[in-house]
Amino acid sequence: MNIGVLSGKGGTGKTTVSTNLAYILKAAYIDSDVEEPNGFIFLKPEIISSEEVKIAYPVIDDEKCTNCGKCAEACQFNALVKTKKDIILFQKLCHGCEACGVACPVGAISFEDRKIGLIEVGMSGDIKCMRGILDIGEPLAVPVIKGLLKRIDSNGVNVIDCSPGTSCNVVNTLQYVDMAILVTEPSEFGLHDLKLAVGLVRKFNIPFGIVINKESSDKNIIRDYCEKENIQIFGSIPYEREIAEIYSNGNMLVDNEKYRNIFKGIAKSAKAVIEWN
Repeated sequence: MNIGVLSGKGGTGKTTVSTNLAYILKAAYIDSDVEEPNGFIFLKPEIISSEEVKIAYPVIDDEKCTNCGKCAEACQFNALVKTKKDIILFQKLCHGCEACGVACPVGAISFEDRKIGLIEVGMSGDIKCMRGILDIGEPLAVPVIKGLLKRIDSNGVNVIDCSPGTSCNVVNTLQYVDMAILVTEPSEFGLHDLKLAVGLVRKFNIPFGIVINKESSDKNIIRDYCEKENIQIFGSIPYEREIAEIYSNGNMLVDNEKYRNIFKGIAKSAKAVIEWN
């Protein structure tokens, strides 16, 4: 059972919800926000393994190359450019699809691997924790995300901390998700981006519910929207200074009994949405 925790925008409390929910459910925590994976700050796992993520890039044999340009024509990402003298490779634009090698009529292209990130596995008490880390300066997050999600145990319960927004990073993660929890905040920006996230999970036909973070009143634009759209609210987290202090110190909200009960309620609501095994 894979539970995806996502948000239309950054800063809504997605990682707060996913880490504390994983703790309550005794589920594995998977941080697929590979450009800024910060869930380990709170769960503090002991790292037990680390594996490099690599993608292939073309190497052109100048002695064989006839500069016909067919490789550049085949590249959908403009990583190869034909000039008057030779073929230029923009390595970080290459997605490793190897279409250029298929297109080359003289067999002038071979492939080598380069590192773009890491996958780390650790344990926080009884909770298994995994995260992908995209190398600084690398533009391609999806290969790291795919490499991470292929390693999760599909027989267990996994809480997947998704990337913010609705980009291809999130789309690729949702292919592994059985249900979704959308974290939002009661603001105009929060509502705008929540609508995008709702549209995305509905396209995937994924059952979902909402968690409202930083809520100061039970009458707000998020609740009005959810009522209008018939969307279930799993729970809300109050807008309180104490929460900000706990979070800023890198601690878990569930260590506080008052906030633990909030996440127990969220977990209970989430279980009721789908057949829980």
